[in-house]
Amino acid sequence: MKVIVVGCTHAGVTVVTEVLKHHPDAEVTVYERNDNVSFLSCGIALYLQDTVKRLEDMFYETPEHLTALGANVKTEYDVLKIDASKQQITIQNLKTRLISTDTYDRLVMTSGSAASVPPIHGVDSSKVLVCKNYHQALAIKKNAALSRQVTIVGAGYSGIELAEAYANTDHQVTLLQGDEQVLGNYIDPEMSARIVALLRQHGVTVHLSTPVTAFATKGPTDPVVIKTSKGDFNSDFVVVCTGFVPNTELVQGQVALDRNNAIITNEWLETSEPTIFAAGDACAAKFNPTDQPTFIPLATNAVQQGRIIARNLFGHVQRYPGTQATTALRLFAQTLATTGVTLKRALASGIAAASVTYRGPYRPLFMPQTSEVVIELVYAKTNHRILGAQFYGEYDLTQSANAVSISIQNKNTIEDLAFTDTLFNPFYDQPVNYLNQVAQMALDQEG
Repeated sequence: MKVIVVGCTHAGVTVVTEVLKHHPDAEVTVYERNDNVSFLSCGIALYLQDTVKRLEDMFYETPEHLTALGANVKTEYDVLKIDASKQQITIQNLKTRLISTDTYDRLVMTSGSAASVPPIHGVDSSKVLVCKNYHQALAIKKNAALSRQVTIVGAGYSGIELAEAYANTDHQVTLLQGDEQVLGNYIDPEMSARIVALLRQHGVTVHLSTPVTAFATKGPTDPVVIKTSKGDFNSDFVVVCTGFVPNTELVQGQVALDRNNAIITNEWLETSEPTIFAAGDACAAKFNPTDQPTFIPLATNAVQQGRIIARNLFGHVQRYPGTQATTALRLFAQTLATTGVTLKRALASGIAAASVTYRGPYRPLFMPQTSEVVIELVYAKTNHRILGAQFYGEYDLTQSANAVSISIQNKNTIEDLAFTDTLFNPFYDQPVNYLNQVAQMALDQEG
């Protein structure tokens, strides 16, 4: 079996290593346009605030090791064309500029995503940067060292993490968000208000409902003028964090794509062209809370899908179970963890949903110290199925988010969660665990 893998970050690395582990006789070739593989972009904020000293530590795999495993690794090669009818690709060596072709029995699209850059005037300024890959992170670090004022445009996970990083390095940080809340894909307005208050408490200037309309830069030593619907802002430099778009131009017109140009796959992660598979940020993932394919650019999804593809290249073995988009964020000594869909998005999807919010100490008051945790649980009113949850507090509730993620994947109900057997130890929780309590609140609400 001749397998070609296009792109080699999380999904691509996983496909290569898993295929060669279970099928060492397979002929696996990797084409990657960068000079590196496996960059963990989630560590960029840690590097920018000097928690991690070397950006190179964000790589967990090397071309040399993949080669030692048996892969034919072609870094700094750009795939120019894919011809699904001929099972052939056209590639260019970016060093020599030579163009050649290669053929495959199976092609795996793990081409990832790119930073979404809004089509507004001035966005191409040298002082307006995006944050996604290794080289972009180096550029941002260099600019920050020469700057006092930093403006972040966009308040998704990347924007929030960068705002914290620069607040921790004594920069003057402004965060501009186009709509009325932060982290809109992951939390509801009440939780957003908590995050905004925390950012402001640590010196970050946050402006919501403030879409950027243009950037203007007069000269190399002049600040960037950021034009918005609510007036102009000046900044030494700007980082745009307005989301990601799938890199799928190579297969447009050859496989089915959704309205966001993400590749649509079946339960085996095959595309509409059976010889082509797709994983990671290039494709839409089955989002279990809504049972709809959704573009969810998370490394966890990429790795899971990569493992499944490696099993299915040689026949249908493992179905893709879908995702809950479970995430966590450490922000100024507080933890935010989320799983599933928010109430706002559930209602927008046409689901008759409701939510309840638990607030209370995570462990008994007789302990020397405790702290408040906040849990919002989202569920369907019709069948009581659990749809999502949001956790916030100083205490680490990330594994509780994982527990609710399992409940969503298994289609459990608020009844199931209310009466799930959970441990009690006064060091860790209440006699009735907070997950049981928030589910019981949902039952009480439904009468």
